[in-house]
This record gives sequence, structure tokens and C-alpha cells, in this order.
Amino acid sequence: MPAKPRIEKKFVKTRIKKNDQVKVIAGRDKGKTGKVISVDRWRGKLIVEGVSMIKRHTRPNPQRQIKGGIAEKESAIAISNVMVLTSGGVPTRVTYKLEAAGTSTRRVRIAQKSGEVLDTKG
Repeated sequence: MPAKPRIEKKFVKTRIKKNDQVKVIAGRDKGKTGKVISVDRWRGKLIVEGVSMIKRHTRPNPQRQIKGGIAEKESAIAISNVMVLTSGGVPTRVTYKLEAAGTSTRRVRIAQKSGEVLDTKG
């Protein structure tokens, strides 16, 4: 039997970064806003603070200092279901612009609606 062709896994290109303010535009939490906690580019998902909450039933484990009960935590949602918010709270798409910084150039994220720079230095 011939060997299966190896499928190379690629990560999803995303214009959303950790700590961005985003608005959910699709799904059961449509309309909610929050800060991005983490981005998983391999699965094309991200975790947003206070969005897509799920309940986990945990058994107490005194060795690991785990208190039992029902814990609520965020679950991952698809990157395509959120839009970046500008500082004014307007949902927008993200574009890039090359900006000269001294001798080098760097790519800066820009809000398409307002032209506002989304990257914060620091």
C-alpha cells in the first residue's frame, strides 16, 4: 500500500494580535466586545475576555490546590468572527502601511475606516 502524502499544516494569517480590543460579529455572543487574551494561529482561533464562556466541572485535588466545583472560563472562537475596534470603539478591517523609522522601515497596522494607527509602541 502506498504511503499517504504528508499534509503540511500551515498557520492562519491574522491581522489580530494579543491585547487588541475586538467586537464579536457572528455567533451566540454577537455584539460583545473584549480584549484578546491569546491567538492560536495554527487552529485559526482566539480567546476573548468575557466572550464564549463555558462551564467546567472540576473535582477537588488538595495536592495541586485545586478547589472543586463549577468553573467558568473562556473558550476559543474563530478569528473570522471578530473585528478589531479602533480607540473610538468603531469596528474596522485592518490594513498595513510601510512606515520609515530612521534607517529601517516597519509595517504598521492601520484601521481602514478611520486611517488610525492601531499599533501601540511599548
